[in-house]
Amino acid sequence: MIKTHQVKLYPNRTMTKVINDLFNYRRYIWNQALSIWNDMYDDSIIMGNKKLQPNRFKVKKELTANKADWQYTMSSHILNLVSSDLEKAWKNFWNPNMPDNNKPKFKSKKNYKPTFTMDRARIVNGKLILEAGQGIKYYPIRISQQPRFSGELKQVTVTENADGIYASLVIDTPGE
Repeated sequence: MIKTHQVKLYPNRTMTKVINDLFNYRRYIWNQALSIWNDMYDDSIIMGNKKLQPNRFKVKKELTANKADWQYTMSSHILNLVSSDLEKAWKNFWNPNMPDNNKPKFKSKKNYKPTFTMDRARIVNGKLILEAGQGIKYYPIRISQQPRFSGELKQVTVTENADGIYASLVIDTPGE
């Protein structure tokens, strides 16, 4: 059974900068992926060829092919998860049964809730350890409390609120 527990993070100065960089990287990748998706979709309509329609794999392939040097220092898992999030957003847009099925929009620096999701993280000795990019060392982040549930940590979504940085831990618990 999948359960979620939200904890407050207490990162040191270095990890605060890293987390803020990951927030900005996720926004940047979302905007790049949405632009690529829109271009692929327009091309498929103009050509009348359904094989040209975008999907997460085509968008991810395009994003990784056009990576800048500085992007190699960031986590590649954010790029993977953004492309799948974008595909879900488009599927929700085309499904009339979904509540608030709005067209995916570009994210602005001024009106953006800082967030990113990673599927490679673990908790060791009461500290959250995020997966690092190539050549980068991430330090363990102190958390406010141990997770209520025991099991495998599947995903971590880090968000910034007015009173601090929080992590939502998605845990696959055994049984039930």
